[in-house]
Amino acid sequence: MVDVPDERREPALEEVFYPTDRVPFVEWEQFSGARPTVVLTGAITLLAFVTGLSNLSQPTFALDGPLTAVVTVPVGFARFSGVLFAFVLGLVTVGLQRRKRLAWRAAVLALPGLALLPLATLQTTDVPLLVLVVVAVPSLIWNRAAFDQPVDLSPLQIASLAAMVGVGLYGVVGSYTLRGQFLELDTWSDAVYYVIVTIATVGYGDITPMTAQARWFSLSVILFGTGAFTVAVGALIVPVIESRMATAFGIMTAAELTLLEDHVVVLGYGDVTESLLNELRDETDVVVVTDDAETAAALQTDGVSVLTEDPTDESVLSDARVDTARGVVVGSNDDARDVLAVIAAKNVAPDVRVVAAATEEKHVDKFDSVGADEVLNPRTIGGRLLGRSVLGEVTSLSVTDDAGPERSTDPDGGDAGN
Repeated sequence: MVDVPDERREPALEEVFYPTDRVPFVEWEQFSGARPTVVLTGAITLLAFVTGLSNLSQPTFALDGPLTAVVTVPVGFARFSGVLFAFVLGLVTVGLQRRKRLAWRAAVLALPGLALLPLATLQTTDVPLLVLVVVAVPSLIWNRAAFDQPVDLSPLQIASLAAMVGVGLYGVVGSYTLRGQFLELDTWSDAVYYVIVTIATVGYGDITPMTAQARWFSLSVILFGTGAFTVAVGALIVPVIESRMATAFGIMTAAELTLLEDHVVVLGYGDVTESLLNELRDETDVVVVTDDAETAAALQTDGVSVLTEDPTDESVLSDARVDTARGVVVGSNDDARDVLAVIAAKNVAPDVRVVAAATEEKHVDKFDSVGADEVLNPRTIGGRLLGRSVLGEVTSLSVTDDAGPERSTDPDGGDAGN
């Protein structure tokens, strides 16, 4: 029996038998945390879009705000800025939802720029937008630590984006340089417009090449632009689709697997796994390896990382980064298969700590003989605790004191047989 000091026992008894009624106040974190910041940015995006449409629909548009006394604001830009900022902030909101640091930086730059619109127009419909921006910027700064995820791009994705930017610069600079050989192409904005409609294969026909040199240049923009766009779509969109499909089927992607480190790998799924996950998921990253597709889908729905493969396959355990794991838990309801899983884990990472749950007490020695660092028999532990509880001898649950008749752990942390 484990003796518990009175000073530790009394608070527990008071908590159970004499609970104190507390009036829960609304937590400040519910309004000032990262999630409300993302919601607030999304609301600003929607309001900016509505404000931009309102400005575009007005037959006359005047700039009467205090900003116009200091800076000259083009009327055309002021009319379109609401919609333009809305598209930018839409992407930023998605990035903030994924806790991306780059999205946070873009929001910190974009929101003050959007605040200039109400200061330039000073219209009644723009005042709510200014109020939301004033609230959102301090919230972003306060929660900056929550948006710490890097933007992980593969070399192919970086190359495809660079190709898109390069083709765009080539088209804009080249068309402006050859502007004398084009019809209706006189300014840099005309050059940008021409390159976009050309790469998009829209071709309104308002800007037309008039010489052979200009036509060959236009063909090069079409070929390079469509090629770079196709590669970029394949490099950027396909991984997203792959990730969505992997989530639907309970499979971790290769990129997610490479980020695993100091995690816990659970091989198999059994009666003790659910309570195990509840114990570990708030403390460390957990990856469950099981070949049961239904179980994998259910775990994935609950937000658990799953690798839908054979837990006794050494190549699968290598993919699960067992060599960098904090520990491995083997806990399905099949002792024979769990023994094979222990062997596979030790073959992949001999130094990793492996803890096994033996369904039958007679199989404890078998787990011990194949290299398991700790073997527990949940049924034996549960029976002992029930017996002590009914006799009134148990004041707290201590698993390490009841590891089983074959192996147990003494108070000093060493193994001792009963």
